[in-house]
Amino acid sequence: MKKNQEGELLKSQVKNTELGKEIFEKYMPKKDLNRKAADYMEKHVSVKTISRFETCSSWFQHLTNKEMSVKRLHKTDACGNRFCPICTWKKAKKDTIKISILMEAVKEIEGKEFLFLTLTAPSVSGEELREEIDQFNQAINRLFQRRNVKRVVKGYIRKLEVTTDQEKYVTEELYKRKKDYYDYRGLKVGDPNPTYNTYHPHMHIIVVVNKSYFNMPSEFISKAEWLGMWRSCMKDNSITQVDVKKVRSTKTSNSNAVLEIAKYSAKGNDLYHSEAVFDTFYMALKRRQLIVYSGMMKDYVKKFKDGKLDRFKKENEDEYTHLLQSVWKGSTYGSKLRELTQEEMEMYNERAKFIEEGEDID
Repeated sequence: MKKNQEGELLKSQVKNTELGKEIFEKYMPKKDLNRKAADYMEKHVSVKTISRFETCSSWFQHLTNKEMSVKRLHKTDACGNRFCPICTWKKAKKDTIKISILMEAVKEIEGKEFLFLTLTAPSVSGEELREEIDQFNQAINRLFQRRNVKRVVKGYIRKLEVTTDQEKYVTEELYKRKKDYYDYRGLKVGDPNPTYNTYHPHMHIIVVVNKSYFNMPSEFISKAEWLGMWRSCMKDNSITQVDVKKVRSTKTSNSNAVLEIAKYSAKGNDLYHSEAVFDTFYMALKRRQLIVYSGMMKDYVKKFKDGKLDRFKKENEDEYTHLLQSVWKGSTYGSKLRELTQEEMEMYNERAKFIEEGEDID
């Protein structure tokens, strides 16, 4: 490959590879957003924390090959902050794989099935959001202590998600997404939006049940029953719906349940919409446990950490021969590619089979 005078790979050479697409199409926009987020964070954290936040992913190394057609994150200077756009993206990717493995293991070893339950309530103002999330958590605990629920539920994974509506008027996109609601209110595109500047917490839950749940009347809980119990636990009869369905697949690529549980608690477009919106999210979500494992799923998390579920991991068959180091240079990443030594190649390829992407291989 041709190199410039500084001995670095030309951006165009990297950009047209599989690895380059990830760096320039996924990392760079998040790195740009990271700087915006850092400005919002300043008032909330220490100078040391903001410094680490601002420099997150200022460099990283990928194991790859000469053509850069395979990729695996090897090392980086991640900050690990839950409000960092880069770290939340990478954590969501790891959680997706982890949850899929947990579900596959529970299904095969324990012979269980899964429900995907979504619990909602009416939107609230920013001032009410933190208290509303507290109410959600208390109501969830009450729900799963109900006798008929406790009898059939063997464990669960739950994830809090919060969205916000910052459109002053009903847009075409909003109308398509909430058509039934707007039609019921007699609203059309261009009308003032009644949910403007409100926040909508909701809970996605993967519930473990016996196979018999779906054909035993004594075990099955109807959607209407879930709604009635949720209203009672939330002490709010204005709640109009819950969503509950059988999980048809536990495979990462086509399981909405896995993807919903693993994704961000707040979408980037919402979280970084403005400083005022960010402040609301920050004060409501800081120091919260956003994803919770209970019962059988909590037991299997320990098995996962102890390596007892490694046989459920997809075997990594890529062969890595080179190391690409990328360094942030203010507006883009500059990259250098070097060939691995024979010792490195043997060690990294062997260990890459067993270590999750994103963890140090050294």
